[in-house]
Amino acid sequence: MASPQVLTSSRHDSQVVPPTSASIIVPTYREAPNIEPLVTRVFASTTQAGIGVELIIVDDDSQDGTEQIVERLRERYPVRLVVRRGERGLSGAVLAGFREARFDRFVVLDADLQHPPEMVPQLLVRLDQGDCDFVIGTRYGRSGSVAADWSIVRRLGSAIATLLARPLAHLSDPMSGFFSLHRRTWEQAAPLDPIGYKIALELFVKGRCRQAAEVPIIFASRAAGASKASFAEGRRYLRHLWRLYRFRFPRLTEALRIALITIAALFILICACR
Repeated sequence: MASPQVLTSSRHDSQVVPPTSASIIVPTYREAPNIEPLVTRVFASTTQAGIGVELIIVDDDSQDGTEQIVERLRERYPVRLVVRRGERGLSGAVLAGFREARFDRFVVLDADLQHPPEMVPQLLVRLDQGDCDFVIGTRYGRSGSVAADWSIVRRLGSAIATLLARPLAHLSDPMSGFFSLHRRTWEQAAPLDPIGYKIALELFVKGRCRQAAEVPIIFASRAAGASKASFAEGRRYLRHLWRLYRFRFPRLTEALRIALITIAALFILICACR
């Protein structure tokens, strides 16, 4: 698999005609305080870049005022709300957003403002260059970074999670939830059955993406609300990984399976100590 290409220069951006349209999907659950600043920042950046977008917020029935906030914002911006009742989970919410999307370019980012909305145009411009089928915002590529308040334990847990995924996707940050792809990548993918939060990894593997590009981002501290990370999410991630390994490497040997389980056990211990 070819190594991902990294966008590092604003001069590189100016050589490419910006895309004209995109659908931005934001999964939410109890993120009401972050909705308005997120929407404002997304449209400020895309309007300045000359990109026409629709913003689709897919909410898992938060009942925290999200519906009322989006209804008010609709007076100023092309933003829509899809409320899933009786369903929950980031990955499923993203796929629900894809089904509602009108345009052929997708961007996915979290609602907690840890992903910088100002980088949406850069992901789309990079996707439109035609030499990649998946673009991911990376915290770990050249000039990328994470918030200073990340503990050593959290950094170590992230590093191990990334290491476990590297045989599936040669990306510096396969755990990132900030990414862009063409509609056709989703439509042509093998049947999707993600577990937990890592929908980008699922789409990359089952969409049989061959060439990825990376855009460095500064991963900020959460603006408001509580993190959704938990020990249970760590276990779901491991189950998800095993499914993807079986898909990508159907003849995986028993010895490698045991090795992966050993590494996974270490990962679970680290998550339990967070």
